Amino acid sequence: MTKEILIVTELWNGSFRKISLEALSEGKRLATQLGASLTAVVLGASVEDQAKTLAAFGADTILMADDPGLATFRACEYTNVVAGIIGDRAPGIVLFGATRRGRELSARVAARLSAGLAVECAGFTLEENRLVATRAMYGGKVIATVDIDGDIQMASIRPNVFEVAKVPGNGKLERLSVDPGKSNVTVLEEKIEVSTKAELTEADYIVSGGRGMEGEDFSVLEELAAVLGGAVGASRNAVDLGWRPQSDQVGQTGKVVSPKLYIACGISGAMQHVAGMSTSDIIVGINNDPDALIFRVSDYCIVDDLFEVVPAITAALKA
Repeated sequence: MTKEILIVTELWNGSFRKISLEALSEGKRLATQLGASLTAVVLGASVEDQAKTLAAFGADTILMADDPGLATFRACEYTNVVAGIIGDRAPGIVLFGATRRGRELSARVAARLSAGLAVECAGFTLEENRLVATRAMYGGKVIATVDIDGDIQMASIRPNVFEVAKVPGNGKLERLSVDPGKSNVTVLEEKIEVSTKAELTEADYIVSGGRGMEGEDFSVLEELAAVLGGAVGASRNAVDLGWRPQSDQVGQTGKVVSPKLYIACGISGAMQHVAGMSTSDIIVGINNDPDALIFRVSDYCIVDDLFEVVPAITAALKA
């Protein structure tokens, strides 16, 4: 039986990514069912203050690998440290966030340990005290159930699928002495993009457009998003038509979002899209088709021309 669940967290610009807190919350749920302990792993340099905050999210133990060699993410060094921790502790379950770094790190660690890995997971159940994952496949047309082989079951989770819950844990901090190893890679400079726009998966307010936008001009949505301090998203149709970049796509094959307010403009409401935004606190659907599927999941439904409604909302907010 699994005695320990281990969460590999990720720091970005001095703070934990939201997905790390989501992984901790889901890990706590699983640990409670299994009667197991929950352990968080923190890697970086001078990260003790950040590490201590994880006790508020259910961590019973916080393993801190604090080393100058871990100040900047380099896959080889991080793999050495994480694989070493897992090898020493032999946890039954290990969870990562499916971020750009998390995808690379989880794959490398799984290969190093010859462990099973399920990626981009959207749900977990327990069967005979073993982890079973669910994930979308074939462009979101199929939801697969994944059995993860091996004594150590590893998985990465999709952003904004699991809720963050503050459930206090013991929060015992353990400082690890680690040797990241010498890398052949030298980081000469690290630039963090500065943007006035909210990142899609982190935004509290999202205004999304679909085929009903009838063209490439999303400026009407961008203006509303700017007033709200939010971000602009898009349906797969809008992305496939070349109206928005793939990075803006919301849905099973795009990004999963969970903002306070989601405004769907000219979006039909196909299952593939709804799966990526259905956990939003409030959903507003704007469509000139009264039978649009988006209205089935909307808290507020506006049957009208979006090119008249959206500017009116923007003007009202500016007034």
